[in-house]
Amino acid sequence: MKTKTSTHLAITDEKVISKIYHIRSKRIMLDSDLAQLYNVETKVLNQAVKRNMLRFPEDFMFTLTETEWEILRSQFVTSKSPAPSDMRGGRRTLPFAFTEQGIAMLSSILNSETAILVNIQIIRVFTRMRELLSTHKETLLKLEKIEKALLGQLSRLNKHDDDIDSIFNVLKELLQPLKQQTPSRKRIGFKSD
Repeated sequence: MKTKTSTHLAITDEKVISKIYHIRSKRIMLDSDLAQLYNVETKVLNQAVKRNMLRFPEDFMFTLTETEWEILRSQFVTSKSPAPSDMRGGRRTLPFAFTEQGIAMLSSILNSETAILVNIQIIRVFTRMRELLSTHKETLLKLEKIEKALLGQLSRLNKHDDDIDSIFNVLKELLQPLKQQTPSRKRIGFKSD
C-alpha cells in the first residue's frame, strides 16, 4: 500500500496538467489517463462508472465522438489502432471524458487510498488553473480598459493638435497683412560717416 507522501510524490502537477484537454469548451481528462493516475485498468474504471451512471450526468462525463477522438489522438501519439487482422491491444471503444465535477465524483466510486489522494491532487490542479485563468482574465480586462482610455486621450490630443495648428494658421494669416502694412521707419541711433 502506498503512503500519502509516496503517492503524492509519484504524480506531479505537471503530469496531471499534461493530461488535461480542452474539448467542447470544457477542460476534461480521459478515462485511460485517469485510470493510469489511479493505478487501475481503464476497463475497471469504466465498469465502476457504468455501474454508477446516475452519478455522471452529461456535464460531469460524456463520450467523445470519433472526430474528437481522432483530433486528440493526433495531438499525442499513443498506441496505434489495431489492424483488423490483429484485434489485440489498442482501444475498441470511444473514451469517456470527465469534467472537473466528474473527476470529483469518481472519488465516491473508487474507494482506494490512491484514488482518493490522486483525486485531491487533480481537483487542486483544476482549482489552481481556474484561479490562474481568472487572474489573467482580470489583467487582460484592465489592460483593455487602459488601452481604450489611452486611445481616447490620443484621439482627443490629436484633435487638439489639429485645433492648435488651425489657430496658428489663422493667426499667421491675420498677421501677414499687418506685417506688410508696417511702414519702414528711419533707423534710430548713432550714424557714422
